[in-house]
Amino acid sequence: MIKSISKLIDLDKGKATGFLIELGAAPLILIKVKKGYVMCGYLNMSAANKLGDVAARVTGVKNFEDVLNADVVELSENAKKIGLKEGIKARDFLNVIM
Repeated sequence: MIKSISKLIDLDKGKATGFLIELGAAPLILIKVKKGYVMCGYLNMSAANKLGDVAARVTGVKNFEDVLNADVVELSENAKKIGLKEGIKARDFLNVIM
């Protein structure tokens, strides 16, 4: 049986929804707010760009807290257009795009 979790996550400016699916060696994790999301390394930035999403990608994460504290390693083109930069904490990214 595949373990999956969805959870409301408190941020400075409101709530996000976290999704975690256990896949084997590492989980697939996504944290979503109204205007965009942060995704783990399993997910594909070129797809986010093709769809016009405001997205950030982090790597090396195993849980929601890891994601929130991780540095963003890649941004979608639409995230860059609103002035976001790689290297910011995922928590800060989410608070900006709420």
